[in-house]
Amino acid sequence: MTDATAPTRVLVTGGASGLGRAIVRGLVAAGHDVAFTYRSSGEAAEALVADLAAAHPDRSVTAHTLDLADRTALDAFCETVEAESFHGFVHNAGQSSDALAAMLDQDRAEAAMQVNFWSLTRLAKSLVRGMIRARAGRIVAIGSVAALRANPGNAAYAASKGALIAYCRTLAIESAKRGVTVNVIAPGFIDTDMMAPYAAHRAGMERQIPAGRFAKPEEVAALATFLMGEGAAYITGAVLPVDGGLTAMMGVHRT
Repeated sequence: MTDATAPTRVLVTGGASGLGRAIVRGLVAAGHDVAFTYRSSGEAAEALVADLAAAHPDRSVTAHTLDLADRTALDAFCETVEAESFHGFVHNAGQSSDALAAMLDQDRAEAAMQVNFWSLTRLAKSLVRGMIRARAGRIVAIGSVAALRANPGNAAYAASKGALIAYCRTLAIESAKRGVTVNVIAPGFIDTDMMAPYAAHRAGMERQIPAGRFAKPEEVAALATFLMGEGAAYITGAVLPVDGGLTAMMGVHRT
């Protein structure tokens, strides 16, 4: 935080459940005010706001319904946040798109690109100007190890996260002298509801992770919270895997 007497405000996309919820909790516990978006998890969003209001009555936590795939709604939301002051932005919301590269469906791929990448650029465009004027700001995007290591069936999703990384690195060097940092967290497998469809394969997946397990959402959220603080002021343009050693491993094992 830039001032111990004045909490900073952070916007988080996809903050009602899973990793996003852990990020919101971590930021509020660290002393930030938080506004977060959600698409369809209305009850979960309300419950999170109520829980945090009780636990941290001195913090402001607000929930906003927003479908990042709806460009008209996104534009309207961006016009609103442009008039407000945000110290930080965490782009957590994401959409999967599973298909072999040779079987890629362009409509589904473009939908994933809109949520994972284009909505980031639109929101960052709206928020970074105020950060530059304030000469202080933090932007964190949740990427994926899928953009760092090829995985069958992840062509469109990996491409969207790869675009996210390239954009954030460019924005980082363009805004660094103005006190704005821009970083990407690249998680591996996280123990959230999104992994439920792969439950039958979990044991085999965990055997391939050097740490031998999936990440807890709080372990990834802790890094996002750190990157919002003053201790991360000299970290920018970085891609930081949180994957239990998965991307550090060559992937070829002796038998």
